[in-house]
Amino acid sequence: MLSLYRSRSHGAHNRSMADTVTSFVDRGQDERGSVLRRQQYHFNISSLDPDELLGAELRILRKPWPDLRKTSWLKLFECGYARQKTVLLQTMAAEPLEASHGRWEVFNVWNSVKGFKRTQRNQPLCFQLEGGGGTDLRSLGLSRPRKSDKEMAFLLAFGRSNKSDLFYNEIRARSGHDNKTVYEYLFTQRRMRRAPPTRALQKLPPQAFPPKTRARCQRRRLHVNFKEMGWDDWIIAPLDYHAFHCGGACDFPLRSHMEPTNHAIIQTLLHSMDPLSAPSSCCVPTRLSPISILYVDSNNNVVYKQYDDMVVDACGCR
Repeated sequence: MLSLYRSRSHGAHNRSMADTVTSFVDRGQDERGSVLRRQQYHFNISSLDPDELLGAELRILRKPWPDLRKTSWLKLFECGYARQKTVLLQTMAAEPLEASHGRWEVFNVWNSVKGFKRTQRNQPLCFQLEGGGGTDLRSLGLSRPRKSDKEMAFLLAFGRSNKSDLFYNEIRARSGHDNKTVYEYLFTQRRMRRAPPTRALQKLPPQAFPPKTRARCQRRRLHVNFKEMGWDDWIIAPLDYHAFHCGGACDFPLRSHMEPTNHAIIQTLLHSMDPLSAPSSCCVPTRLSPISILYVDSNNNVVYKQYDDMVVDACGCR
């Protein structure tokens, strides 16, 4: 998932591609016995919205095995539910691997995921893997006990939200609180940090600072550090980013680069002639861009999501 985040976050954002990728870890276990004829892979996908799905993949790591000398076959089935028979989804060649390298075998399981009925949501989505001709799956490098946590099979679900997702919604879901108490949760989670050196300047008398002219509306620096906020226990990447913000005066005349609306021009003109007749127009973001965030959601699934309007690209008067 971290590789996926890096590849997507450094590339151009495509509105037609998935903006959310959720990873579900396998919860199945190998059968005991001298020969491993079949494996079942279980995934809890209750948090998925099937209407927003664009695709799904099952990825299983196959490790090198010295006894495998010729190509065999892998058959992936969807498990039968309510006494139904298993359904063959895909057959794949299992070729011998180099001694020092494993390989992630990727199965397209989109039809199974999007067709998983809501009445089945109280049980896991199940896939069954078998070797061709009853081959022992251990001889194909598919034994679970030989794998670390990072090598466990996982299901990737690719989706695109039909609505604008608010980052606040995930924060609220993690806190388990409503809007009235979520801020208290955030402050209690924030780690104690030493006061930055700039705070000492606040104790200086006003005459210690030279007078400043009123700056025009423009984009200004705003650095967000999730680690200092105490959120690095669930946000994997990025741990910080430049969000920027807008500040400054919208005085008459408004320049074209501020992209003012006609209403803002009239409002600013009236304010310049009579400050009591109308407030000044406001310096606000006029163009924003998204960022990608990799995090662990409230269901303990690793999620890659692109959130819109996270970075200020330009400011103007409105």
